[in-house]
Amino acid sequence: MEITRGTRDKINKYVSIDQDFEVCMIVDGKDEYDHSCFGVDDKDKLSDDRYMVFYNQEKSPKEEIRYSRNENTTTFLINLSKLPLEINKLVFTVSIDGNGTMAAIQSHTVSIRQNNQTLITMKLNGTDFKNEKAIISIELYRKDDWRFGAVARGFNGGLGDLLRFFGGEEAKPQSQPITASESVKSDTKPFQKKEKISLVKGQKVSLTKNINNDPIIIENGWTAAGKDYDLKALVRYRDGRLIYIGAANQDELIATPDGAVRHGGDVIEPGVLEHIYIKWHPDIASVAVSSYSAIENGLGSFYRYGVYVRIKNGNQTVEIPASDVSANDLSYTLCFGEVVFGQEKDSMEVVALEMYSAPKSERRIGYINGKVTMDIGPLGAQKFKH
Repeated sequence: MEITRGTRDKINKYVSIDQDFEVCMIVDGKDEYDHSCFGVDDKDKLSDDRYMVFYNQEKSPKEEIRYSRNENTTTFLINLSKLPLEINKLVFTVSIDGNGTMAAIQSHTVSIRQNNQTLITMKLNGTDFKNEKAIISIELYRKDDWRFGAVARGFNGGLGDLLRFFGGEEAKPQSQPITASESVKSDTKPFQKKEKISLVKGQKVSLTKNINNDPIIIENGWTAAGKDYDLKALVRYRDGRLIYIGAANQDELIATPDGAVRHGGDVIEPGVLEHIYIKWHPDIASVAVSSYSAIENGLGSFYRYGVYVRIKNGNQTVEIPASDVSANDLSYTLCFGEVVFGQEKDSMEVVALEMYSAPKSERRIGYINGKVTMDIGPLGAQKFKH
């Protein structure tokens, strides 16, 4: 069943509320989107913050609500029969971690699934919104029986306004505002937003190993239709070895032999992200990250087509956009930056380089005396056909 804004109905017409079912949420767009489930009381207040389930608090006390995320899809596993009577409503939300608004998204899809079947779906796009930075997508609520409502409306003030509406408060960072020369500190408070910084050429930021020992995730995305950018990594070991990681060309490796750096696979749809995953490894000195314009023999305009990379280290996110408006359109490769691992355990820096290849050069990046250098690597081989 496909629903629209304002639809309300009994949910037991579609799912068995005594069994687990899924609420799946996807937003396609150029910003970073956080999804949350608020369990609120009969006064619409978040009176028990253990029932705010999101990336930093992944389950409620008895696991009635469980959070998981796979790339751009967030899934909440729900069992309504286990919820205490004090929880009168579950509110599923989207908030933007950045300067964008919901009007700029390509699409937002919410699905309710059970037993591997999609039973209820709501599909929205940017024209359904204006300046909202946080929205309530749908809600499940008690009214004799459990019911669902498609809300799809929100708050221009973002996560802070959304939390205040339900009686919560967004935690403030303990440290001073982050600059490009300061370390990004993680925090595990339930309402703490993820720390995020954007770097431009020449800036760098020091990070520390995330507390869960999760892989570092590098994302490459773009916003223009009909384009294809390939995310690549050049892994430099401390003994001087270089390994090219990619998923689109015949002569690239999908992962290093030790498995420390691996590519998540080629993506050709605009707005869908390519990924590289990095595990901390004592033998790796650095990983240089580049993007290749794969269409029109590499012809690309990285700035106009909205190409960017994000480097995620647990609760820390560093974004490097293509910001040079005067870059030559015949530059096929852009090296966004480098993840440099220090000699000290668990320390690293993210350095924004924004270096462009020479016009019409198909040669890849390389290293000279430990520094990233353009156009000295091997020629790119033929791209796989999809």
